[in-house]
Order: sequence, then C-alpha cells, then structure tokens
Amino acid sequence: METAPDRRAALKARHRRAILDAAKDLVSEGQRFSVDQLAERADVSRRTIFNHFTSIDDVVTTVCSETLGVVIEHFRQVVTAGSEGPGTRADAFATLTEALRATDIPGLITFLWRALGGFDKGDPRPRQIFQATFSRTSADLARELSVRNAGLDPLEAELLVSALMHGTEVIAEHWLAATSAATDEAARTLWRELLERMIESVRTGY
Repeated sequence: METAPDRRAALKARHRRAILDAAKDLVSEGQRFSVDQLAERADVSRRTIFNHFTSIDDVVTTVCSETLGVVIEHFRQVVTAGSEGPGTRADAFATLTEALRATDIPGLITFLWRALGGFDKGDPRPRQIFQATFSRTSADLARELSVRNAGLDPLEAELLVSALMHGTEVIAEHWLAATSAATDEAARTLWRELLERMIESVRTGY
C-alpha cells in the first residue's frame, strides 16, 4: 500500500512533469509565456510552479536540457549502432555523417531559438547552449569511434569528430540567418543542402 510520503512524492513528480510538458508545448507553439500562462496550461497554481522552479528561465532551461539530451542520445545511438571492427578513417567518417543526416538538428535549433527568444547577437547564451550540445558529446563520440574502429588512432577520431561538429555549428548560423528557424520544407531542404556542402568540404579538405 502506498504511504502518505510516497503519494506526496508521486504528486510532486506529476506536477513537475506537467509544468515541463506545458512549457515545451508553449515553446513549440512559438510563444513567450508568463507564469500565469504556464500555470493555466499545466493546470497548476503559480505557487506550485515556484515550488519546483526558481523562474520561467529555469523552466525553459530545464526543457531545453531535456530536449538536448534526447537529440544527443539519438545521435550517439546512430554512431554506436554498427558492429565493432578494424575500421578506417573512411569508416568513421561514414558513421558520423550518417548520424548527422539522421538526426533532427533543424528541429533542435528551432526549439532552442524559440525557447530562448531568438539568437540575438547581443545575447551569447543561446549560442553557448547550442555549442555545448556538440562539445559535451564530442569526446564521448571520439572514444566510441576509437573503440569500434580498432585501426583508428584516438587523435584521428577526435579531430574528425571536432571537424564535423564545428562544421555543423557553422552551417547552423547560416541556416538561421536565412530561415529565422523556420520549419517548412524549404527550410529543411536548405539545411540538407548546407549539411551536404559541409560534409563534402570536410571530406575533401582544402
């Protein structure tokens, strides 16, 4: 039988989840929302929101962190899905580029852009969060590539991951400037074109 503390903990967890889900919905709708709007959407009181979070920014940051986590995990799953083998630089390159193509990076960029109120040049925080998305996983990906491709030098793996991750950040800036984080097919087509151009640039070098 569930005890009173267990019920309180379960209720607290449900309220927190409701707040985060409501915030994610509001962000996805392109809204910059107030505490009252969030409370209404989550069907909780203002006080309940502040029992869980210090501010609206805290709520948005938590939602962004969850979203980043899902995208990064998908990226890593694609990278680590293949079987281990002797491997070459070409094998590692193919694995990483497949992951970049399969991951919804435009969706991630759009979500962050909306959640953080745009990527204003006067506010470095949105770009810092986006860059952190890739930098925090680069070392792990390089290690995974080295493990699964025994013939690949760890330094080569790190350089390859770094080149592709930084290239993705660069084309993201161009994509945002051209689309303002639109999600229509034209914007996604442009992303695919930029991605292929970046991949070819890294593949052939200078």
